[in-house]
Amino acid sequence: MSSRKVIELFFDVVSPYSWLAFEVMCRYRKVWNIELRLRPTFLGGVMQGSGNKPPGLVPNKFLYMGKDLNRLSEYFNVPLKPPADVPEAMFKKGSLNAMRFVTAVQEMEKSGDERVERVSRELWRRIWYEDRDITEPLSLSEAAMKAGLSDSEIKKALELCNSQEVKEKLKSATEEALDYGAFGFPLVVCHLNGKPELFFGSDRFELLAHCIGEKWLGPLPDKSTAKL
Repeated sequence: MSSRKVIELFFDVVSPYSWLAFEVMCRYRKVWNIELRLRPTFLGGVMQGSGNKPPGLVPNKFLYMGKDLNRLSEYFNVPLKPPADVPEAMFKKGSLNAMRFVTAVQEMEKSGDERVERVSRELWRRIWYEDRDITEPLSLSEAAMKAGLSDSEIKKALELCNSQEVKEKLKSATEEALDYGAFGFPLVVCHLNGKPELFFGSDRFELLAHCIGEKWLGPLPDKSTAKL
């Protein structure tokens, strides 16, 4: 029986803090004795289901957020640059189409999550660095193309986006996150001794490491991740 600890990362590409946690966890799965499971989820459903309010809609949080993301971008080596219309980009346009697309890509994976990782990263880069749309089919196609998917794979993913199977899978992931107690993202769920331990946010890595008996080596444990 494997002694590797299972860690689930619930995320939505509309959340910049999820991008930070995503990159850190992808880096550390090569360092820690863990099995990382990427869980694309719809943040809008989690916010509604938990009764939470997006930080970009709270004036003081919004003002702080821009400065905070600039600092975090440098520290984590993730190319974050807030869109010009953060509240609209994050919460009015929404990410439902994008997360259905990521879920569709995951549905196509025969093993592992390599494509999910690459496509998610390109969608984050698109909205949080290039200040571009992530809602239209063409936008999703462009991101997938940059992620290395073939034309046929992109076409299939776009078709799957509208399937009941993918819609239900994303809905199920969202409900599962809420069942764990989610109220926002990123949400890291570590399974320890048959019990799920929750870690919210992108600033709990030292505590996570302590809980799983590993060592936190900073945001860049491997020099090969110095340039993202």
